[in-house]
Amino acid sequence: MGYATAACAVSSTSTALMECRGGGSSSRQQAATPHCVGLPPLSPPPPAQSRAQRTGAYCRRVARNVVSMATGESVATAAATTAVDAPAEGGAAPAPVAEVPEIVKTLQEAWNKVEDKYAVSSLAVAGVVALWGTGGMISAIDRLPLVPGVLEVVGIGYTGWFAYKNLLKKPEREALIAKIKNTYNEILGSSQ
Repeated sequence: MGYATAACAVSSTSTALMECRGGGSSSRQQAATPHCVGLPPLSPPPPAQSRAQRTGAYCRRVARNVVSMATGESVATAAATTAVDAPAEGGAAPAPVAEVPEIVKTLQEAWNKVEDKYAVSSLAVAGVVALWGTGGMISAIDRLPLVPGVLEVVGIGYTGWFAYKNLLKKPEREALIAKIKNTYNEILGSSQ
């Protein structure tokens, strides 16, 4: 029996699979090879969409977006209207469209109130570019030898000095709180 096991293990993969399935070997060798396992059959591939189906779906999405922009309604509402008007290709009714979250509605209302959308968009892009540039600068500084450690020590020292100077005694804490409130009121322009 030991000899039959060695023969199955030493032979090539295709021969070993054939021997384990019973193709041309004796039953004595099959009993000696318990480690051989058959492979499960593969599942059929998913049905591929034709180019026409993909193009049709894309055109429907574009048309839905154009309609929503022209009418001023949200894309989800336009999708629901389009889905009700035109059933799917199989003749079955389309799935219901999920409702837009409340935060999206709030953001849309806030965006509609903005008068100078170009300036706000420009500021947003400039902010993203500034964050990206700052992140690159910080990572470059972080790669320099000894600099991150020195900056960390400086930060810890300044934090300690600030706490000692402004937070240790009650009159200094009250003065700091009054200064923060004053600055907050100057920025917002309120008289709280």
